[in-house]
Amino acid sequence: MELSHYFEPIDTSVVGYRSEEFRPMLGDSIDAYTSEEAFPDWQQARIVLLGVREDRASVNGRGCAAAPDHIRHYLYRLAKPHTDLHIADLGNIAAGAEVRDTYFAVIEALQQVLDKDCTVLLLGGSDDLVFPIYKAYEVLGRVINICSVDSRFNLEGGDNINSNNYLQHIILQQPNYLFDYINLGYQTYFVGNEMVQLMDELKFSTLRLGEMQGNLERAEPMVRYSDVVAVDVSAVRQSDAPAAADPSPHGLYGEQLCQIARYAGMSDKTSCFGLFEAVPGRDRDGQTAHMMAHAAWFFIEGFCYRQNDFPSRDKQSYKRFAVQMSENGMEIAFYKSLKSDRWWMEVPCNDNERRERYQRHTLIPCSYHDYQRAMENEIPELWWHYYNRLNG
Repeated sequence: MELSHYFEPIDTSVVGYRSEEFRPMLGDSIDAYTSEEAFPDWQQARIVLLGVREDRASVNGRGCAAAPDHIRHYLYRLAKPHTDLHIADLGNIAAGAEVRDTYFAVIEALQQVLDKDCTVLLLGGSDDLVFPIYKAYEVLGRVINICSVDSRFNLEGGDNINSNNYLQHIILQQPNYLFDYINLGYQTYFVGNEMVQLMDELKFSTLRLGEMQGNLERAEPMVRYSDVVAVDVSAVRQSDAPAAADPSPHGLYGEQLCQIARYAGMSDKTSCFGLFEAVPGRDRDGQTAHMMAHAAWFFIEGFCYRQNDFPSRDKQSYKRFAVQMSENGMEIAFYKSLKSDRWWMEVPCNDNERRERYQRHTLIPCSYHDYQRAMENEIPELWWHYYNRLNG
């Protein structure tokens, strides 16, 4: 079906954007679908922005379907990036007769956009939309990593998909196209030690809020490794995000969310960045929508700094360091980018069939600290984690 059939034009009465001459604004760079403007020529765009007006499967966020245009209201007014960047805003996917109808539209739309190598900036809507996002990659036959910025794991039970259990439904898909699920910012008192142990048994990657607060840079390699980065705004503390569907006095600061968004924008691997679970009717003077617009802006700004930076594509632009472990004779290969100074390490896969299936996942983003640990004859924890995933 023609892509435009899935979308409704932006509600300009909510966005209320108009170009102002005193400074260039992001909205000036966006080719948007409105009641006055035709559906854009999105195939020529670097970033495709779209909203999804769906909230019926949100456990605590009914009303978040209205969020996309409220976020746009602030996003369009932010400064234009320093480089020319073609962004196409396709408008909003409206809620279907049933939730599964909305999912179908999301799958079809994302499948078409991703197949043209466009990067998606998705404004939700509810967190369960990660499920049809995953399904779009499944249609394309791509094995992916999903990074969820969330205070919870979304592993609760239930036959019907909702914002608290979508991960369970992704795991149960066969054949499965999820290599790793990465959670950033979980809070133990929300999930419990048993759920933390379950995530470990599933060999998924997690980074607790307290670990991130002390050193946010620990999150950067995990974001860089992700094809999809999905933000439940409830991961941000209530003082910064009063309209979060499931607010809490503790969480990330708004500035930290923006830094994570920038990490995602800079990652050549990340092809979909989504913002979810904000209820405009609960907001205070647009504070949450404004903060989410800032996060979207930082994703776009980070995208402007992409450098086609991935060792498997061009090892000539990387310096290789081979570290010999004295205890077992194992060699770990590290790669340092000569363009960005970022680090990767190579993790072997001993099974030929699995090596072919997971070839995009054997070069693991890491930090200089991981290289230092290897130089001290200590195998980095991240290396062991992915060795077990690839060979388990």
